[in-house]
Amino acid sequence: MYLALNEIADRRSKKRKLIIIRTAQPSKQIGFLPGNEKQKLEVYEAPYKTICAELYQRADAYDILKQKGIIEFHSTSFLRGTTIDDSIVLVDECQNQAYQELRTVITRLGDNSKLVLCGDTKQDDLTSERFKETSGLREIMRVFEEMDLLETIQFEVEDIVRSGFVKSFIIAENRLGLY
Repeated sequence: MYLALNEIADRRSKKRKLIIIRTAQPSKQIGFLPGNEKQKLEVYEAPYKTICAELYQRADAYDILKQKGIIEFHSTSFLRGTTIDDSIVLVDECQNQAYQELRTVITRLGDNSKLVLCGDTKQDDLTSERFKETSGLREIMRVFEEMDLLETIQFEVEDIVRSGFVKSFIIAENRLGLY
């Protein structure tokens, strides 16, 4: 998000906005969220408000960026029929999207847009008996491997920056073969 916002701020860049896309896929069933579409999606926007507050050292940074049209937030549920030009499209938690859902996002890209998929196949909440679906991230990565137009970056354990505790936890899980 930081790199995307820096690129958008560069006057030489053709990118004009950051579009954050997530699926409305809860990790546990909590029932239906009340309210209209905007109110339902606010819970999924919360992490980006925190990130922007840290980046810009002000609590209202995310809301200001949205008001200025620099950031847009969308659910995968309402993308059909749109074309996204001159934007950086950040698809977050994409391990929780089915192949068709990811395909819908990818095929919305227009001129001068950049796609960033963020996801961790080990944190897939979609592939389960409960949802009877499968994450599409691995299949999308297979398609990307067949393309010459893009670059993929896959982070490893040594790239973890959340905290030393989390890094140690994941290393221990890996040693035990739990993940």
